[in-house]
Parts: sequence; structure tokens; C-alpha cells
Amino acid sequence: MAAAYKKDYGKKGQIIRAKFDLETGKTDFYQIKIVVDETIAIMNTSPQPSPERRGGGSFPSQGKAGDEVAGGEYSLKDPNDERVHFNAEHHILLEDAKKIKKGVELNDEVVFPLEMKDDYGRIAAQTAKQVIIQKIREAERTSIINEYGTKEGEIIGGIVQKVERGNVYVDFNRATGILPAEEQIPGEFFQRGQRIRAYLYNVEDSPRGINLRLSRTHPKFIEKLFAIEAPEIQNGIVEIRFIAREPGARSKIAVSSKDEHIDAVGSCVGQKGTRVNTITQELGGEKIDIIPWSEDPKVFVSNSISPAKVISINLDEKEHKAIIEVADDQLSLAIGKGGQNVRLAAKLTGWRIDIKSDSLSAKDDAEKEVPEEKIIIK
Repeated sequence: MAAAYKKDYGKKGQIIRAKFDLETGKTDFYQIKIVVDETIAIMNTSPQPSPERRGGGSFPSQGKAGDEVAGGEYSLKDPNDERVHFNAEHHILLEDAKKIKKGVELNDEVVFPLEMKDDYGRIAAQTAKQVIIQKIREAERTSIINEYGTKEGEIIGGIVQKVERGNVYVDFNRATGILPAEEQIPGEFFQRGQRIRAYLYNVEDSPRGINLRLSRTHPKFIEKLFAIEAPEIQNGIVEIRFIAREPGARSKIAVSSKDEHIDAVGSCVGQKGTRVNTITQELGGEKIDIIPWSEDPKVFVSNSISPAKVISINLDEKEHKAIIEVADDQLSLAIGKGGQNVRLAAKLTGWRIDIKSDSLSAKDDAEKEVPEEKIIIK
């Protein structure tokens, strides 16, 4: 309403505000003036331009840089002067403001009521409409950011809106989430109208709107799923220390308990494996190895090779390398298909791992089946 009023009845430089009564529909308009003095505004004391320069209400093209118009006058402003030009429609002098309002100070606002108008033109009405739409959109964006900004780092659920070029667009009523192809578990397929859960790792405010960046391959996705299934994790009694994941294939998580009477691994597995099986189904059959975390690097690395059993382990602190010896029949289990088990163990612990069997012949046979670079993992 203020924009419409200014369009039809206002003057250049005016600050107009409107107060709208929602019950009666009555609108009151006010002009705002900022209190200034010589330290804030440049007074119009500069020499008047020649009649040639005033003619036609504009200045000739050969005017110098720095020439400005202030209150209908021409003046030359010093580039180093941060003061603004005094405009009678925008500013009011401190001495004049004190006559109207007691106790007024610099940069305060002085309010002047304006005559009420109700006959606006088409252009003014269109201006008001555009401002209203813009403000509504800004309010919606702010509301969505405030709502989903608090959910960043959590799992949220929505309905698949469409699948386009491998990207899945998820509808969350007030916002749209994007699950890029690289953030999807290999082998997953989604259809329109299907319900989906994903990890919200970023709330993006772009010129086109609010985008919620989603992931189902993020290691935190598994952590949050366990927090939903296991109250011990949600309450902070059991803590997930490290996660190593190859989405869609296999994951290893290291857990510890703050209460010696609570089994960390058992809390994650659940009775008869119900908790971990629920998460496995959510991840499309991805296998999950849950191992106990230990402050002792030897114990931790030994546990990370699970389900294989370790005979002995030696740590080379200088090269940050672990040499593990396993039984002949445990070698292929320790290495895993394509070196997957030992590779995940290395990611989980941060140690380079070298797997050896307790007999040379068994080791030779294993090296024929598995290349050397998949036995020693960095």
C-alpha cells in the first residue's frame, strides 16, 4: 500500500509507511524523515548552476564525475566525503526536529501523517501487487530456512515428486529436496509417489528457491538410522565412534559404551538382529559389521578384521602399518571379496593393513587368487 501511494502521490526521495487495519480495511499513511545535521548531510549551499545547465530539468552530458543533484540543486561532492546530500523530503534538521519532538537525536525518525487516498491508478495497483507477492515469497523462504535449518544433519522423509536425469526430487510439502545420482545407493530405483528417507546434509538458499540437499550414501545416514532404532544411541549411552562404508555393499561401524553394564554391539544388533536387520533393509540389503571400539590400537585393528579371527598382530608405528597373521582358512575371509573386508578395516582404523597366513603355502595360494595390492591396503 505504501508503494502504491508513493507511485501516485509521493515525491522522489520520500519514505512512506502504511498502517493497515485488518478489521476495517482502513489504511493510514505516514511520511518518515531522518534527523540530520551538518556532520551527516551536506547542506545545499553550493553555487547554483548556470541557466544553461538548469534548462530542461536535466544537466548536459559533459557534466563532470561527482556532480549530483540534491533538493533540486546542483553541487559537486568530494569523493572522500561520506556525508549524504540533504533532501527536504527525506531529511529534517536537528534544530527543526526538536521543535516538533522533544528529546530527538541524530538518525532518529520523525513521523508526519499524510492525507488518505483511495483512488489509485492501474500502475500503482500493479506495483502494490508485485510488492505483496515479493514479500510473501521472502517470508516463505525465511520460514522454510528456519524450519529445515534446524533439521540439517538429520533424517527426513518425503514423497518422490519426479525422477529426472538420475536425480530424484522429493516433495516435503513446503520445500523440495534433491537426491543427486551420486548420493543414491547403487541399484536403488525410485518411482513417483514412493515414500523415501534420506540424510539432509545441506539447506541451500538459491535464487530459484530453497533446495534441500539429500544423501543416502553419507556415513552419517547409517549413524542416524541406528539412533532411530537403538534408544541407547539416541540417549548417548552407546556411541558410534567411526564408520567406514561402501554404499550398497558393506559397512563397518565401531561402537563403544559409556556404561560398562550395557553391551554396545548388542544394543546395535538388537534381539535376534531385529535392529540391524531393519537398517539393512532400509539400505537395500547392505551388510553391516558392528565391532567394539578400543583405545588399544592392536585390539581395535584386530576387531576391525571381523568376522575373521586374528592369530597375532604387530604394529609399525613409524609407517603406521599393521601386520596381521591369520589362520589358513581365515585368509580369504579376512581379505574379503575383492579385498573389501580389509579395505573397510583400513578405512575404519586409519592403519595400513597387511594380511598374512600362518603358512607360506597358504599365503602363496591366496596371492594367486587375490592381487598383492588388495592385500596391503592404504
